[in-house]
Amino acid sequence: MLPFADLTLNIPDTQKPRVVIIGGGFGGINLAKKLRGKNFQVVMFDKQNYHGFWPLLYQVATAGLEPDAIAEPLRKLFGSDDYKDFHFRLVRVTGINPVAKTVQTLVGELPYDYLIIATGTKTNYFGNDQIKKFSFPLKKIPDALNLRSQMFQCFEQASMTADAPTRQKLLNFVIVGGGPTGVELAGALAQMKTHVLPTDYPGVDISKMNIYLVEGMDRVLPPMSPEASEKTYKYLDQLGVQMKLGTVVESYDGEIATLKNGETIETNTLIWAAGVTGSLIDGLPPETIERGRILVNEHNQVLGFTDLFAVGDIAFMKTEEWPKGHPGVAQPAIQQGKLLAKNLQRLINNEPLEPFEYTDKGSLAIIGRNRAVADLPKNIHLGGFLAWAIWLFVHVMALVGFRNKLVVLSNWVYKFFTYENGTRLIIRPFVRKGERAKQRFFDKYDVE
Repeated sequence: MLPFADLTLNIPDTQKPRVVIIGGGFGGINLAKKLRGKNFQVVMFDKQNYHGFWPLLYQVATAGLEPDAIAEPLRKLFGSDDYKDFHFRLVRVTGINPVAKTVQTLVGELPYDYLIIATGTKTNYFGNDQIKKFSFPLKKIPDALNLRSQMFQCFEQASMTADAPTRQKLLNFVIVGGGPTGVELAGALAQMKTHVLPTDYPGVDISKMNIYLVEGMDRVLPPMSPEASEKTYKYLDQLGVQMKLGTVVESYDGEIATLKNGETIETNTLIWAAGVTGSLIDGLPPETIERGRILVNEHNQVLGFTDLFAVGDIAFMKTEEWPKGHPGVAQPAIQQGKLLAKNLQRLINNEPLEPFEYTDKGSLAIIGRNRAVADLPKNIHLGGFLAWAIWLFVHVMALVGFRNKLVVLSNWVYKFFTYENGTRLIIRPFVRKGERAKQRFFDKYDVE
């Protein structure tokens, strides 16, 4: 690869207003789509070249889907002639200068007329560096593939381990965080334990596999209704998941997880799904940051600026109905991105901006086959097969690209009739011994 000094952003000059979007998530791509054919040059920066549908990331981690089924290349999304004034660059943004109106990247800087920050969130370890070092996050596709390999390596080693305590440590899985990611992952693992693993590993007593779900609140799915939490607890209990509520993991050294209540769990795999924080960018004034997110007004303008915006999970818009900001799900980002495209056109036309009003379409979580919960508008709460069918439909329709919709739907239909998780591959990049804390147990099995 060329050294950074030999690279350049290579964005053509333009007489049109330049809109720079940092982030190719739901907010960023919906904004860019709505600017198609408008009087703007649109430049998008992202450190990965694809848009991912992260609510299905846990299915990649549990071998239910391949990663390319939940991701779409950004250049493919914006590759038609309709996007002649759209430019994507695979580069990391290192900072911004709101006064000079420039964006700094690893290969140079670019001036902007309007800047939209749509960087989303990153894993929040709450300052616990030890947990960060040894736990497995689930926020990106490489995380999911690494976790998938970790879990199946555990089963492979369990099949060759004569020492009972070592084998049990390999068969204990701890999930920290009882939100949607945590409960959906726990449910998927529990169904693998019942339908997949006994056939794959006949020499291992899979009944001794333990799935622990640790949640600091007194109920699972805290963001959803009490009715949904109660149903979810019942479903997870039926699946054999051991729930530790009202406590947190205080430390984890790669082998022993210590809970705040004094309990310890020996495990080689601790999955961290306990929280997120905003993926902030250097250069923002401190007064624009609150609770790890960027303060914005009703037009998604960063407080104190008229040409700087934030949308999606990174945006903190306080309203009477949402005093703690909008929920960190796809819909606020989608709706904000679409409205902002209209408001940018209004800005250059010197027209008044339209305020953002969030349309809450409800919340869903799946806990395995025929088990799901749904909080829908008008205080409607569903559970069981109907909620499960709604979840399937909503998630298929939310995927980007017809191919992804078809692949995911066919995978789910196949799995419904066969109980098969078809992508049980162990794929990890080669790393030299001693350089990989999270695979420390398996270092001695690496081939130099």
